Amino acid sequence: MMRQLRADLHLHTCLSPCAELEMVPTAIVKQAKCIGLDAIAICDHNSAENVGAVLRAGQRESLTIIPGMEVTTREEVHILGLFADEGQVMRLQDRVYENLAGENDPDVFGFQVVVDECDNVVDCTTKLLIGATSFSLEETVRVIHDCGGLAIAAHIDRERFGLVGQLGFIPEGLPLDGVELSPYASFDSWGDLPVVRSSDAHSLNDIGKTSTCFRVAEVTLSEIAMALRGEHGRLVVRG
Repeated sequence: MMRQLRADLHLHTCLSPCAELEMVPTAIVKQAKCIGLDAIAICDHNSAENVGAVLRAGQRESLTIIPGMEVTTREEVHILGLFADEGQVMRLQDRVYENLAGENDPDVFGFQVVVDECDNVVDCTTKLLIGATSFSLEETVRVIHDCGGLAIAAHIDRERFGLVGQLGFIPEGLPLDGVELSPYASFDSWGDLPVVRSSDAHSLNDIGKTSTCFRVAEVTLSEIAMALRGEHGRLVVRG
């Protein structure tokens, strides 16, 4: 039996230096549940070090957490990688860290806080997470797919770090699984590509500012993937 799934597929935690320090696992999960989301994806910049903590916090409250990452290509385009399990996104993290230069200065860029599922501070990552990787756009999409994930171009309506804003177009033949629109997008579609809407939340109040509804059989990434492809009765109901 099909059901409607409401998901916000782009949230940051306190690991991202541009996010508020209030973005800790228990607070994120509580806010998502409060506003009626069925699933959220954790997509910090170039890292997945807080994914496991949010997964465990979500399990306690029966909220589906989709492991993810927002990868910055060398063209300074943001691409979301969404995964079925923590192991897949950690394999992507290994690849990204091998291709990410620079060291963070928290006084300049902000703290990059690693926490556990109870919001206790475990570490501060020294990698410069807001930097660009050495991966090209095409390489980024390929690496995400190689690790088992879906590749979605983030906030394509935005001038900074959006694929269209950075390049002026979406390269023909780029095997994206979809594109994302921000809460402020002035258009609803882009060619034949599947579209999702996400909040890109960096603070608790922004969670669910916009979201996507899917018609699926269960709350899993594989069902969302089928909905993006329009397979077996699965659909993006509202993106």
